[in-house]
Amino acid sequence: MKKIIFLTSAVLLLLSFQLKAQDVKKEAENVKTKMEVFSSKTGVITKFIDSKLPNLKALYTNAETRIRKVKSGNAETYFYQIEKESKYNSSTASIEYSDLLEVIKAVKTLKAEVDADITSNPDYMENKFTTVDGLQVGYYVSNGKATWYIRLEKYGSDNTLFVADGETIDTAFTEAKNKIDELKTK
Repeated sequence: MKKIIFLTSAVLLLLSFQLKAQDVKKEAENVKTKMEVFSSKTGVITKFIDSKLPNLKALYTNAETRIRKVKSGNAETYFYQIEKESKYNSSTASIEYSDLLEVIKAVKTLKAEVDADITSNPDYMENKFTTVDGLQVGYYVSNGKATWYIRLEKYGSDNTLFVADGETIDTAFTEAKNKIDELKTK
């Protein structure tokens, strides 16, 4: 009798974990980025206007970059987009203008900290900034060397760009901000 109660309890416990895991997955699927929220309004006409920027030079590949102006009804906003092509798919980060300003500030802070982090000679250290939409910009220190990266999307694989240094990232993001400022005045 005790075995039956124990087995029944174990089965119910496992089922409850499985149901909880499905709830978490559904919650993750429902989270929308700022680009998705702004561009998926129903009942209004949405227009996308792209302005190409120079490619972002990464260590193993180059990523295409552009400014995307999105007009949805009477509202409009600007996004800096970075797209990395891989063998089977592509990853795209869409960074809304106000988030872009925060990322630029964060990159300047990270650049100021990187030398001290290298000097501290950790076995491993990671220093990064993450936006609301899941874009990550930062570096990790290992074997006395810093490796800079941009993780384009929160979910999925093969969505990370490794970049030579923080200056490359800073320059690309600042050029994007300047282009958006120029487009806003037209």
